[in-house]
Amino acid sequence: MDAESEPIRIGLAGCGRVALSIHLKVLASLPGVRVAAIAEADDERRRAARTLVPGAAAFADYREVFARPDVDAVVIALPTGLHAASAVAAFEAGKHVFLEKPLATRLDDGRAVLAAWRASGRTGMIGFNYRFNRLHVELKRFLEARRLGRPVAVRSIFSSARRELETWKRERASGGGVLLDLASHHVDLARFHFGTDIEEVTCLLQSVESEDDTAAVQLRLGGGLLMQSFFSHSAADEDRFAVYCERGSVKADRRYGLSLELSTGIDRRHRLDQGRHVWRSLRGAGYGFEKFRAIGHEPSYGRVLAHFVGALRGRHPATPDLEDGYRSLEVVIAAEESARTARSVGVGVPTAGAGPR
Repeated sequence: MDAESEPIRIGLAGCGRVALSIHLKVLASLPGVRVAAIAEADDERRRAARTLVPGAAAFADYREVFARPDVDAVVIALPTGLHAASAVAAFEAGKHVFLEKPLATRLDDGRAVLAAWRASGRTGMIGFNYRFNRLHVELKRFLEARRLGRPVAVRSIFSSARRELETWKRERASGGGVLLDLASHHVDLARFHFGTDIEEVTCLLQSVESEDDTAAVQLRLGGGLLMQSFFSHSAADEDRFAVYCERGSVKADRRYGLSLELSTGIDRRHRLDQGRHVWRSLRGAGYGFEKFRAIGHEPSYGRVLAHFVGALRGRHPATPDLEDGYRSLEVVIAAEESARTARSVGVGVPTAGAGPR
């Protein structure tokens, strides 16, 4: 990339609800970044985006953004069904790419993205922003310190209240479904926290308000660690990731912060030591205040895009990268196969149904 004094010129492909309320506002606020071009097929949304970045060129077709020589990198926030094709086109145009999750809707399309990325020599990053949420950063440090001993099991829930979904989110064939949308985040967090891949999946799927909008999932990670998860677009708003260890449990809850429960029988000195650690963690995080001030009330959105820009400057590697996106997609596809066949499915094992039904 250019010297630090030169702005990084970014194009945004897709100006949907989240991109308008979060991506554009974050990008416009980052130092050393200029939004040079935007693309949105919907006329009303394109006009709304131009009011946020009036100096940016605006197009209906994202390929026109990719063709511009004054665009160094692109942020792709298109409907999920367009992720793979647009990412391949961006890499072939010589752009660095930040791709919102999921990587693709099918494994073969995901592999095409990986091939285009590797052939391009450009930076590729996937939008698993919760790795940058301070609660999960702190949880990872806590687990690595083994203060509660060895992890024994994991339980997680990620659900949202019933609300009107965009048309493309209502059907799996166009990229909808709770596994691609919400479960992909917790699958990635499991790999992030425990440093191992997921090896086996068992899944039950239901369609409550839209196709495949509710799922109960059991995962077996490398080393045998078990994880149970519930995901839904038709339940209460909740996002919690709990790890049960030999001497207690620690939970990251995006609404309430980080909490710790100790098992009975622990001596008083150890209990006080753990209490002090959690108190320091919560005070240092300042989580509630940070969340209140954050764009979209989720601090990790700003951090993940700032990390992408820092990677383009050569300050650090771009992580999570597109390989991480593919590993998450493998688990989603295996979960769908499990739901179809009513059996446990090994992750990465070729199946006849590796894609939309």
